[in-house]
Amino acid sequence: MITHHKFENLGGANHGWLNAKHHFSFANYYDPQKLCHGELMVINDDRIAPNTGFDTHPHQNMEIITYVRKGAITHKDNKGNQGRTTAGNVQVMSAGTGIYHSEFNLENEETNIYQIWIKPKTVGIEPEWNMAEFPKEPVEDSLQLLVSGDKTAPLNINQDARIYAGRLNKGIKVKHNVIGKAYVLISEGNIDVNGNKTEKGDGLSISDETSLEFEALNDAELLIIEVPGKENAR
Repeated sequence: MITHHKFENLGGANHGWLNAKHHFSFANYYDPQKLCHGELMVINDDRIAPNTGFDTHPHQNMEIITYVRKGAITHKDNKGNQGRTTAGNVQVMSAGTGIYHSEFNLENEETNIYQIWIKPKTVGIEPEWNMAEFPKEPVEDSLQLLVSGDKTAPLNINQDARIYAGRLNKGIKVKHNVIGKAYVLISEGNIDVNGNKTEKGDGLSISDETSLEFEALNDAELLIIEVPGKENAR
């Protein structure tokens, strides 16, 4: 089953410095039909104004992945980690027993990120943070694995989950085999996903599907998040 969530129908809030769209219930936005998707708890499409950001705050027992779509985000935490992640690249944080961090857009332009929260496989682990840079060349036959829980990807998290991404030139078709539940994010352009015509910012929740075919209707970019599923997950 594929459920198409159009960008204009997403929940969200505009705080001035932060314009956020929520693919799932988050903060003051609540939809009982959109609580999670398997172990995937949060996808926020955040636009952060120049020289603003999230002040130091805590997290515990959550896997937090940030994909930068535009601009850059600068991370700093109480474990001594710090770094600047630029467009097309990813940072991951296993909050574990507890971590305090800040994330700021220190650039002179708006930064746009996907912030993704996934339940951990094991609670109470030592907190970790890491980042990686990825090639920007368009893909032709398969999407690139960015994040996984089995150390087969450049970035590792504490869950049996995978995040793939890729830029597609117009007319390119890519097939992808799905494991578990999946959620597709259209980061740029227009993509046909198994007959579903999508636009920039859209999301698609995937259940009980073994394969997906993507056709770029123009130059485009997408992400796929695969997570373990549960009977009561939406």
